[in-house]
Amino acid sequence: MERPQPDSMPQDLSEALKEATKEVHTQAENAEFMRNFQKGQVTREGFKLVMASLHHIYVALEEEIERNKENPVFTPVYFPEELHRKAALEQDLAFWYGPRWQEVIPYTPAMQRYVKRLHEVGRTEPELLVAHAYTRYLGDLSGGQMLKKIAQKALDLPSSGEGLAFFTFPNIASATKFKQLYRSRMNSLEMTPAVRQRVIEEAKTAFLLNIQLFEELQELLTHDTKDTRAPHRHPGLRPAGQPTKGKTLPPWRLPKGSPRSTPAPRLRFSDGSLRSAFWWRQLP
Repeated sequence: MERPQPDSMPQDLSEALKEATKEVHTQAENAEFMRNFQKGQVTREGFKLVMASLHHIYVALEEEIERNKENPVFTPVYFPEELHRKAALEQDLAFWYGPRWQEVIPYTPAMQRYVKRLHEVGRTEPELLVAHAYTRYLGDLSGGQMLKKIAQKALDLPSSGEGLAFFTFPNIASATKFKQLYRSRMNSLEMTPAVRQRVIEEAKTAFLLNIQLFEELQELLTHDTKDTRAPHRHPGLRPAGQPTKGKTLPPWRLPKGSPRSTPAPRLRFSDGSLRSAFWWRQLP
């Protein structure tokens, strides 16, 4: 497909982003993991993986937002009270993983790649940070609300909303009106045509990072279903916390550079390729 030229794109940044990301947005929605989720085919284990991944992503995103909150390339879309998700996710992870959740939540290669990109943008290209904020927060206020209802029903969660704090925005009275406000602030950002095009490309990158995450989660859940010998151990996972001293770690949790007695697990991507679970280490 021929890439639209900047002059042919809508004038407003929000409309340009919506138009430019239509195709990759559809790809994300059609990832097997998301298709199953939308059908109500979501397990507690799968949902726990989702919440863990969201925690890693939002900790990184909001760290970089705080770093750049006074930078004119981001200040107009700085809405911490209304949008920030870290505290809500901490509540949810305590519900799903228990009080020691920080020691046991998984941190997969796809999660690590996403986090790495967020930090790169925030520290070296803060003008692109709006692309990630737009992709995540406006998605949470839109399709995220549908996913909340699906999870609540499929997992038989309490009507009080326990385990689903991430999807609740108590400081936003009207999601529709807030999204209109957010888009108008986005459109007020001053940027050159070259920077605008880079923001658009970064929004596509954000969707691709999500697609890779969905593919990895589906692969991990597939392994979990097939592996009757260790049904609760996922290849490619390692806890975010430090391992207990003296314990022997499985090969996929060894520190980088450690010798392995067995090959690292491999993940299959949508293009049919198989990659080591440590493929992210070769990224620039």
